[in-house]
Amino acid sequence: MNAAPHIPVLLAEVLDALAIQAGEIHVDGTFGAGGYSRALLERGAKVYAFDRDPNAVAAAPKLEGLTVIERRFSEMEEALAEAEALPVDGVTLDIGVSSMQFDQAERGFSLQADGPLDMRMGREGQTAAEWLNEADEAEIADVIYRYGEERRSRRIARAIVAARPLSRTLELAAVVRKSVGYIAGKDKDPAVQVFQAIRIHLNRELDELQGGLEAAERVLAPGGRLAVVTFHSLEDRIVKQFLRERGGQAPAGSRHMPATKTRAPSFAHVGKPVRPGAAEIAANPRARSATLRFATRTEAQAWGEAA
Repeated sequence: MNAAPHIPVLLAEVLDALAIQAGEIHVDGTFGAGGYSRALLERGAKVYAFDRDPNAVAAAPKLEGLTVIERRFSEMEEALAEAEALPVDGVTLDIGVSSMQFDQAERGFSLQADGPLDMRMGREGQTAAEWLNEADEAEIADVIYRYGEERRSRRIARAIVAARPLSRTLELAAVVRKSVGYIAGKDKDPAVQVFQAIRIHLNRELDELQGGLEAAERVLAPGGRLAVVTFHSLEDRIVKQFLRERGGQAPAGSRHMPATKTRAPSFAHVGKPVRPGAAEIAANPRARSATLRFATRTEAQAWGEAA
C-alpha cells in the first residue's frame, strides 16, 4: 500500500482503542484520504468506508478488503444491511472537514487560498455563497453565534449583508476581519470561526454526528468498539454527552421529579478523553485541537430502539 497523502490524527491511540483482531469487520465512517482505512486493513480487518464527498470516493484506491460507499455515515446501518455486513466489530469517526478538502481551494473551506464560496461536503444543498446572499441578517448572526461561538456575530452579519453579493472565500474573510477591526498577528482571526459556523450549518454537521453515533450504537456487535475524533468543543460535547448517557454515567434525576424508566447501558469501558502530545502536534498541526473518545458496546438494546 502507498502511504496516505495526509496524516491521520491520533492514529496510534485510535488503533489501541479499537483493539483490532484479524478478520473483523470495521467501519471507517469518514474515509477522506483513507489514512484510517489503510491502518485498519494493515491489521487484518475488512473495512467498509463511508464518505459523502464524491471526490473522495472517486479517488479511493482499489485495495483488497476495502469497500468505499458514497453515503453519509449516519446512513451506515442501511448500507451495511444491504451489503450483508451486520453487525460490525468497530466504528471509527473522524469528524469535520478532511485535510484533502481544506487543501482544495475550489471547495471553499480554506482561508489559505482564494476560491468559490462553496463549503459543501457533498453535491447537494446550498453553497455558502447562495446561503450568505439569500439569508436574512438575523439568521446569519444566529449561525455565526451558535456554531462559531463568536460574540460579535451581529456586527459581522450586518457587514456581510452590506457587502452582498459575495462569491469568494478571501472576499468574505476580508469583510469579516474589517467588521471587527482585526489586527493580524495580534488578534484571533474571526474569519476562522465564521467559516466554521457556515460550514457546520450548511452540512448539518452536528445533526450528522448525532445520527452517526446512534447508527454506530445500532450496528456494533456486543464487544464492538467505537472511536470518535473531534476537533472543536461543539463536536466533543455531543460525543461526551452521548457516551455519558449510553454508558450509564449521566447524573441521576432529582428526587423531587417523577421516576423515569432507566435504560441498560449500551456502552461500557468509556475511556477518558485522549489528546495529542507535543510531538504529534509539531508533526501535524491539524492535530492541535483533536480529542479522541472511545467505548465498548454492551449486549444491551440500542437506546433508539423500542424497549
